[in-house]
Amino acid sequence: MKLAVGQIAPDFTLTATYDRTMTLSQYRGKNVVLVFYPQAWTPI
Repeated sequence: MKLAVGQIAPDFTLTATYDRTMTLSQYRGKNVVLVFYPQAWTPI
């Protein structure tokens, strides 16, 4: 899914640590910066 500039992102949940998840809606009304770095879990 590709979002346009200024478009509201859909709610989603991600694994933060082995026992903790984070949901975007938990931060409603706050500024959030999302960074996706796909190479973080790949061997070099």
